[in-house]
Amino acid sequence: MSTTIAPRAADYDGHHVTVSADDGVPLAVHILGAENAPATVVFVHGHCLRAESWSALRERLLQQWGIGTRMVFYDHRGHGASGAGHPSTYTIEQLGHDLDTVLRSVVPVGPVILIGHSMGAMVVLAYARLHPEAIGRRIVGVGLLAGVANGLTEVGPARLLTRRAVNSLQVAILRAPHLMRASQWLTRHLLRSIVRGAEFGAGRMNARIAALATAILNDTPLLTMSGFLHSLITFDETATLHRLDTIPVLVLSGSSDIIVPFAHSVVLASQLAGAELVRLEGAGHGVILERAEEVALSIVGLVERAFSALRIGPEYPAAC
Repeated sequence: MSTTIAPRAADYDGHHVTVSADDGVPLAVHILGAENAPATVVFVHGHCLRAESWSALRERLLQQWGIGTRMVFYDHRGHGASGAGHPSTYTIEQLGHDLDTVLRSVVPVGPVILIGHSMGAMVVLAYARLHPEAIGRRIVGVGLLAGVANGLTEVGPARLLTRRAVNSLQVAILRAPHLMRASQWLTRHLLRSIVRGAEFGAGRMNARIAALATAILNDTPLLTMSGFLHSLITFDETATLHRLDTIPVLVLSGSSDIIVPFAHSVVLASQLAGAELVRLEGAGHGVILERAEEVALSIVGLVERAFSALRIGPEYPAAC
């Protein structure tokens, strides 16, 4: 790259902004890197997480890139520092619209690489359907980490998420406010199995990472936890996958992920022309925390592939 970037302290530490979704819900965004960086990587977190779930990965990418690549992290509606929306808006489709809002607000120009983890990967696929004109033009690379295109409830613990069970839970939460006051107690108890088994794989768990995961999940309101379940179990974007055939795609997952088993990634990669499939042995669903260094290397490789495609593509002479 021939672009010269003058570093500033804010480029390393980042700055926080708030953007308004199409229905007025405030979305909290954290931006690192220089505005004139040649590329922006936007990170889309999973269900019941928040932008901070990328912290370990962010540290390693800063070591790799410095401010040479801009990074954008944001909280979904109902998560982290973002505002709550009406329960009817807790859908992956709406999150796809929210992602578009973030891109238009803080990344109005230049090539973008989207990285989604878990539900975030689903949001990236929904965005590709909602904005097909952006794929290959604005969006020049995609990373799908511990993701799925459909059939989430066919294998693993998600088989317990029937429509009837989810509907009953959502009705109970909306009609019984005292359940909302019990949300922190419920999440703490649910978390024990998530952190010890589902989120992390066969390796030894880092205490700092486990503490971060605990804090994030404990902060998630019960309405948010339950509100997206119907959209998760009915999710199907297989018809969208062909739209990604013209850009580099990374499909990455852990071999010990029991929430979204690795078989989902195999199926996903098989339907994407030229996708790179990465299997991290022993890693669980929380692969971005548990194996941040290896995930960072894969993302660096994805960005390099995206720029290689830009250099030989006739439509992007100004990107380099």
